[in-house]
Amino acid sequence: MRLRAGVAVRDLSPRQPIFLAGYPHVPRNSTGIHDPLSASALSLSDGTTNLMFIAVDTLFISPNSVKVCRQSIAEATGVPATNILISATHTHSGPLTTSVLAWKDDPVVPAPDAAYLEDFHLTIIQSALAPHGATEPARLAVVSATADAVGCNRLDPNGPFDPEVGLLAVQRQHDHKLTALALIYGTHPTVLHEDSRLVSSDFPHFTRRHLNEAFPDLTVLYHLGPCGDLSPRHNVRAQTFSEPDRLGRRLDELVLLQLRSTPDGDVCDNVRLAAAQENAEMIPNTYRPVAEAEAALQQARQRYERLKRDGSPHGPLRTAECVVFGCEEALTLARAQVSGEVAKWQEQYCRAEVQVFRIGDLFVAALPGEQFVEYGLEIKRRAAGRAFVISLANGELQGYIVTPETATTGGYEAAFALFRAESGARLVGTALNLMQKLR
Repeated sequence: MRLRAGVAVRDLSPRQPIFLAGYPHVPRNSTGIHDPLSASALSLSDGTTNLMFIAVDTLFISPNSVKVCRQSIAEATGVPATNILISATHTHSGPLTTSVLAWKDDPVVPAPDAAYLEDFHLTIIQSALAPHGATEPARLAVVSATADAVGCNRLDPNGPFDPEVGLLAVQRQHDHKLTALALIYGTHPTVLHEDSRLVSSDFPHFTRRHLNEAFPDLTVLYHLGPCGDLSPRHNVRAQTFSEPDRLGRRLDELVLLQLRSTPDGDVCDNVRLAAAQENAEMIPNTYRPVAEAEAALQQARQRYERLKRDGSPHGPLRTAECVVFGCEEALTLARAQVSGEVAKWQEQYCRAEVQVFRIGDLFVAALPGEQFVEYGLEIKRRAAGRAFVISLANGELQGYIVTPETATTGGYEAAFALFRAESGARLVGTALNLMQKLR
């Protein structure tokens, strides 16, 4: 049976002013919409197996939201939940859609807006139902671009980084017109900071927009690769909208170059599909005593103020500021550990879903939470074939999965972690085992 595909996009933008999630301490209610948030869905079928990719412009999507959406999609389409992948683009300029334990002491962070959350679920479901019922004969190319000067390792500009942009390019069979592009790239979309009060998906919006200028009928699904320690921090020149436009255009140019140079022989309409899913058991983290957490916060604040006085460059200064945020969250978690709240949340999140799709000779591993890039690189290196990795997929993990090295040095990401760094190896191992099964 030949490949069939369908694609659709739906508007996720809030209908009224709403709190924008992603930065602490700022009562950041939206004043307008710069670019619409979206839920984009791609349905693939080989006649026997159906797969669905859904990319959502949100900071996080909770496991509960994934369950709600998958259940409705599965009931309406017959596609098993194991074959439905829902990932967050991780914009820091959109509504909050899940509660975060580490933010409970921040007085400006509200609970998720119930009315928006209802619309959020309904829109994701609608985005998936539309293409499933309207698939047509298609061809697929699996290619990669290499992106430089967009993201980098935000903790160390010379540290580990994955420049690969994974691309699943879908063409209509009858005229070879490009209709859908699943794009996988690992860099935090955090050009815009807390002073911006416009709803936006940050630089991914501009990448999608510029790709649409080249291919007017194209729908782009933007999936986030593992990027817990990656961002544009050391490449940005400003935090105005001209800057995500510049970086989004740079990513677009590199993707376009690859798409336009892909040989016709690399495009195939006879593609076998498969999917598998398994849980990885996360290892609960423990936090320092409250008094030590208070002392660490004081030291972090003093260091940040010293760097400000000394006129430190943006990159190191922002890193130091994030350390302050992390120490504040670590203090919240230290107190929550004493009250027993941490243990309850860890029990809720400790069985982390790992999902793998096989698309011809390609494996796509989908991991929940924010992993450091090292874990994605390890999966690619050890995979039983070519592999792309998507993070923040099918749920979040209340923070980061850092490396053991980072866990010992501290920092924002380690302070915010609900689970120990060794959990990363379990996610990697589970993904690799699933690839072997699908092989």
